Amino acid sequence: MKFTIAFSLAFLLMLPSFNGYSQNETPPTSNPQYWQQHVDYTMAIDMDVKTYTYSGTQKLVYTNNSPDVLNRVFYHLYPNAFQPDSEMDARLKSIADPDGRMVTNLGTKAEPNYESRISKLGPDEIGFIKVSSLLQDGKQVAHETQGTVLIVTLNDPIQPGGSTTFDMVFDAQVPLQIRRSGRNSKEGVALSMAQWYPKLAEYDDEGWHADPYIAREFYGVWGDFDVKITIDKNYTIGGTGYLQNPNDIGHGYGTEAVKKQKGKTLTWHFKAPNVHDFTWAADQNYIHDKLQVENGPMLHFLYKNSMPAENLENWKKLQPITAQLMQYFSTHIGDYPYDQYSVIQGGDGGMEYGMSTLIVGEGSFNGLISVTAHEMAHSWFQFLLASNESKHSWMDEGFTSYIQDKAMDAISGKNSDNPFSGSYRSYTALANSDREQPQTTHSDRYTYNRSYSISAYSKGSVFLSQLGYIIGEDNLDKTIKRYFKEWAFKHPKPMDVIRIAEKVSGLELDWYLMDWTQTTNTIDYAIKTADSEGNTTTVTLERIGLMPMPLDLEITFADGTKTQYYIPLRMMRGAKPTPGATSVLTDWAWAYPTYTFDIQKPKSAITSITIDPRGYMADVNRENNVLTVN
Repeated sequence: MKFTIAFSLAFLLMLPSFNGYSQNETPPTSNPQYWQQHVDYTMAIDMDVKTYTYSGTQKLVYTNNSPDVLNRVFYHLYPNAFQPDSEMDARLKSIADPDGRMVTNLGTKAEPNYESRISKLGPDEIGFIKVSSLLQDGKQVAHETQGTVLIVTLNDPIQPGGSTTFDMVFDAQVPLQIRRSGRNSKEGVALSMAQWYPKLAEYDDEGWHADPYIAREFYGVWGDFDVKITIDKNYTIGGTGYLQNPNDIGHGYGTEAVKKQKGKTLTWHFKAPNVHDFTWAADQNYIHDKLQVENGPMLHFLYKNSMPAENLENWKKLQPITAQLMQYFSTHIGDYPYDQYSVIQGGDGGMEYGMSTLIVGEGSFNGLISVTAHEMAHSWFQFLLASNESKHSWMDEGFTSYIQDKAMDAISGKNSDNPFSGSYRSYTALANSDREQPQTTHSDRYTYNRSYSISAYSKGSVFLSQLGYIIGEDNLDKTIKRYFKEWAFKHPKPMDVIRIAEKVSGLELDWYLMDWTQTTNTIDYAIKTADSEGNTTTVTLERIGLMPMPLDLEITFADGTKTQYYIPLRMMRGAKPTPGATSVLTDWAWAYPTYTFDIQKPKSAITSITIDPRGYMADVNRENNVLTVN
């Protein structure tokens, strides 16, 4: 890989060269009835860094591309979650295993006594957005705030194909950093401004998605953003969008004009075309580095100069690896479509946003690489393939975890037989517990946070790696690329993924989507017996779990040779591509609990029979997958 450092100011003013769609245009798709809404934001805020309050105006042009007449619209007011007695606060108090970052344990590890950090926020520490004025096409329109949702009853319904303009005036306060966004993070970052503005809810063929902000995940409308942020001139900003006035700003973006500016503030002007979110972070002590990826975007790195020397060195070493990751994802999923990407030290953990990520900065070097790899991968699986995270979190977190593990395995040079083995172990542990819920469970409805995490991240990752086992890894690679090509800048659903896999492979796969995501059925196949008569050994396999699968088998002989067998699943109506040395047997219909086949060698010549020797089938009991023949 070759990387060059570049400091071109003109680059920052470039508009992106991507195949996105703007100006109210719905992207083309293989589904002629597909449509999606469009929204354009023009916003300006004045940030008071002493009180952590800001006042703002927002002009929002909303285009109704649906076939429906809309009588109401909904906005998300996410900061309102960070108030005592909010729904988020209530959930922290009621769930058995609350997010450890959001609570204080007043008990012990063995006998915890959790206290919500939100419940202890004072009036000058809470978050809020208060809408003081809202107009629809120049006329006052009725609106009501319910927790984290603003309900707007329209004066004039929005007709199919019609547009309307909303003008809003609002005041807001940045909460003390509890989760993702907020002020004064544990690492001392002043402002992590995620989900900071009144954000129009998404409306699709399932209706409105005006979910309250209780725990996690987001879903937004594609559109263009024009944002002006006025802030203390000593603060450096990074985040979504292309800076329009770098020479007025300095701070590593343009000429160091900041010292010459009169007054105490600067106005940063950003434009972000065709995104569904806008995020930024600001601090007085950011170091700002840049790295140009060859045939790719400009990378921006913003991190605090007050970190220990070891951590500062880690951020320097991170930069060429980030460029490698960018190239890997672009090669194996699809080209990154924007001209820049920013890695910013912000709030807790890591979280993906438009053209950027906010991550913690003071952990180990390996941890820094891992969180950067994961959040950057989200630029494809979630940000560009904008599925509904709340309903289908596994399409977001799971697919990201899959490609992250694959990328890290390749870049590190490990070339593991199964780089996803950790995800398989986590899923198996959950499946063998009494805490698994179907992946169709809404992200906020899981009984346990840990069950959500394993289901979304680990089981979601296994969905893809196991799909490669079913249709062949080459077909999986083609499926991922075609999925991105057809569904980038749209809102794909689970069936959209599986239909592309069917088209690529020629196999029927609806059973896989149903069993894996809509049920908690498990895979459990066993080798029941191996009986010999003369030179013929008859092997009987048993299906114990309810979920069907095709089977790879390996027979090892006393002379050290091995033979591969493949048993198609009848309901697939076909078989995956197999190497020439593999013997394809008669297919196995799911309803039959056993399956028998013959090996033309005496039992004494066989040393072992193994189901799925590579470990890519998520069998919940691998102990019965191997029969050692004496």
